[in-house]
Amino acid sequence: MTAETPTPAVGQIWQDNDPRSHGRQLRIVETDATHAVVELTVPRGAGHLHAKPGRRTRIRLDRFRPTSTGYRYIGTA
Repeated sequence: MTAETPTPAVGQIWQDNDPRSHGRQLRIVETDATHAVVELTVPRGAGHLHAKPGRRTRIRLDRFRPTSTGYRYIGTA
């Protein structure tokens, strides 16, 4: 069964596909025409050493797709 990847929107949770960022999840807090402002969330027990929960950054909307350098949709907050 394949799930459709939704359009990035405020309140959604996405997970980083990069193996160097195992377990890193992002919550979208704002979007504009080309970018999303995301806040880093780290699930309990993820053990991600470099993650700083609450840190915000901007990511291009076209990176929100399930590729090795993109992000995969998890759900809504």
